[in-house]
Amino acid sequence: MSFQANPPTHEDIVRTLIGAWRLVSWSETKKDGSTDYPLGQHAIGQLIYSADGHVAAQLARKETEPLRKDDWRAASPSESAEAWKNYFGYFGTFSIDTARHAVIHHVEGAWFPNLEHTDQVRVFKFEGDKLVLDADTAWGKVRIVWERAPDRSAGI
Repeated sequence: MSFQANPPTHEDIVRTLIGAWRLVSWSETKKDGSTDYPLGQHAIGQLIYSADGHVAAQLARKETEPLRKDDWRAASPSESAEAWKNYFGYFGTFSIDTARHAVIHHVEGAWFPNLEHTDQVRVFKFEGDKLVLDADTAWGKVRIVWERAPDRSAGI
C-alpha cells in the first residue's frame, strides 16, 4: 500500500482508500502537549470509503454499559448523555486534494450536529497496511490510525 518513487496519482489514492478500515487508535494532542483518547485507548471503529464517493465513519468506546431498557427512546437523561459521549460518527461524501495530500469528508449527517454541512479535512498517509489521518482542530491535533479491515466477502 505504500507508493513507490513517483508521487501517487489521484486514481492511485482513491483506489487505495476504497474499502473498509478498522480503527487502530484515535488520539488527540492538546495544545498543552498532553495526549487524550476521546473514547479510551481501546476504542473500536470502522471507516468505509465506497467506490461511488461515499464515506461513513463510526467510532465507539469498547464494551460500554447497556441501557436499562432495550428501547433507546426510554433512556434517562443521564443514560442518554453517557451513551452520546461513548460514540462518534458521521456520513457523507469524500473528495481528494492531491496537492494537500488530504481527503475531505463532506459531512451530510452526524452524531454531533455541528459537523453537518462541514468539510472535514484529513491529511493522510499510508504506512504499510495502515491509513493515518491527521487533522488540526480548535483543541489540538487529532490522529486516527486505521488498518485495512479483513475481506468478509466469502461469508456473505
